[in-house]
Amino acid sequence: MKRRHFLAGSALPLMTGLGGLSLLSSSSSGLAATQDYKALVCLYLNGGNDGNNTLVPTDAAYNDYSAARPNLAHPKNSLANLAGSSAGHTFGVHPAISSLADLYNQERLAWIANTGPLIVPATAQQVIDKAVQIPSFLMSHSDQTAIQQGWGGDSDTSGWGGRSLELLPATMINPLNAVTMDSNRTLVLGKKSAVSFLSSGGVQYWGSANLASPRDYWTQTLNNMARWQFSNSYESEYASTLSSSLTDSTIITNALGSAVQPTGDFGTDDLSQKLKTIASVMPVFKSMGYRRQIFLVTWGSFDTHYDQLGSGARTQDAQLGVMARAVSAFDKSNRDAGIDMEVTTLQMSEFGRTLRPASGGGSDHAWGNHWFVMGGAVAGKQVIGQFPSLVLGGNDDSDPGGGGRMVPSTSTDQVSASLMQWMGVPSDQLLTVFPNLVNFKSKTVPIFKT
Repeated sequence: MKRRHFLAGSALPLMTGLGGLSLLSSSSSGLAATQDYKALVCLYLNGGNDGNNTLVPTDAAYNDYSAARPNLAHPKNSLANLAGSSAGHTFGVHPAISSLADLYNQERLAWIANTGPLIVPATAQQVIDKAVQIPSFLMSHSDQTAIQQGWGGDSDTSGWGGRSLELLPATMINPLNAVTMDSNRTLVLGKKSAVSFLSSGGVQYWGSANLASPRDYWTQTLNNMARWQFSNSYESEYASTLSSSLTDSTIITNALGSAVQPTGDFGTDDLSQKLKTIASVMPVFKSMGYRRQIFLVTWGSFDTHYDQLGSGARTQDAQLGVMARAVSAFDKSNRDAGIDMEVTTLQMSEFGRTLRPASGGGSDHAWGNHWFVMGGAVAGKQVIGQFPSLVLGGNDDSDPGGGGRMVPSTSTDQVSASLMQWMGVPSDQLLTVFPNLVNFKSKTVPIFKT
C-alpha cells in the first residue's frame, strides 16, 4: 500500500478521533495478524570496526596475527573460543564479546569473513596491478558507508534494503516497511518509497499534542494541519511530509503503548535503548499484520586510529563490550517474545582496519572486514567465506606497502542478496537490486538453515 493511500484511508480517521490499537491493527493494510513476519535489523558500527581484533584465528595463523600487530594483538588466552573449526581455522573472538561466542556455540550466530564492496572478484595482486575494476572512494567514511548500504556511485541514492522492499508483493507492503533510528538512511531508502523514523522510546508528544490521545484538542489541531491542501507545490510537499511523519509517529506511539517490556538485560546506553525499542515494537507490528520490515541502527565511534585498546569509552575494547551486551539482550528478548525465527540481525561497518598498527596505538582505514549475522533462522556455528592470510604483504594484502589492507573474498552484495532472498525477493530479481552480482558465479552465501 502506498503511503498516500494509507494517509487518505485508514490512518487519518484513526487520528481524528477513532483511536485505539485495535482499529489501527485492522485498518493498517487490510491484513489479519499473520505468522508470515520477517524483520531484518542492520546494526551499522560507525567509523570502521577493526575486524582483525574481533575475529581472531587461534591455530597456527595466530602467530601471523600477533607478529603483524605486536602492540594491538590480544593474547591468545584472553580470547573467547569458538567451538569447532570453520573456514580452515579454529577461532576466538575479542574478550569483550564473549557473550557472542556463546551465541555462536549455540548455533545462533555466524561470522562472515573478509567481506566488503566489490565490483568483480579480485585478488590482491590484480588490485596492485590495477588489472580489475574496484569500488570508488575506498577508505572514505561517508562514501563507503553509502556504498556498503547500496549506493552505486551515481545519482540514485537508494540502498539495497529500500530497493528490495519495493520488489516484494503488494501483500508484504505495510506502513513502516523501512525504518531508521537516526538521520542515516541509505540502506532503507527506496527509489520511490519513504523512510520512517523510530526514536528510542518513540515520540508521543509533538509539542502540546499527545499522539496517544487522538481526542485531545492539540492532537486534533495537528491532524487538521496535516490535511491542509495547498496549490503551491512547496507548501503542498511540506504538508505531505508533515502528514507522513505524523502518521508514522502515531502508529509507533500506539505500538509502544501496547508493547510488553522486553526480557533482555539492556543497559542504559544509546545502543541498548535503540535495540530495546525495536524489540518492544516488533511483536506488536507482527500482531497488526505487518509482514516485512527492515530496521537500520547506526551506532559507535570505531575510527580507532589511536588508543584502540583500553577502558576509555571510545576505545574499541569498551565499545565492543557495550555492543555485545545490547545484542545479547536483543537476542534473548526476541527468543522470549516468540519471534526468534523471524528476526535476523546483521552487523556491518564501512570498512575494516589495517592489519599493521598505526603510529598512535590504533589502526588505519582498510577494506575487507569480518561481520556477524544472528538469529534463529541463521545457520550458526560457522565462519562463512574465506578467511584471509594475516601476513603483511601476503596473498590477500592489496597495499603495495604491505600495510594489511585485505581484498574482500565475499562481496557485500552477496551477503545482502542472501538476506533479501530470505526476506522474499525472488532470485530472478536480485540483479535488479545488486547489478554487480552479474560478475559473481555465486549470487548468495549460506547464511540460513536449509
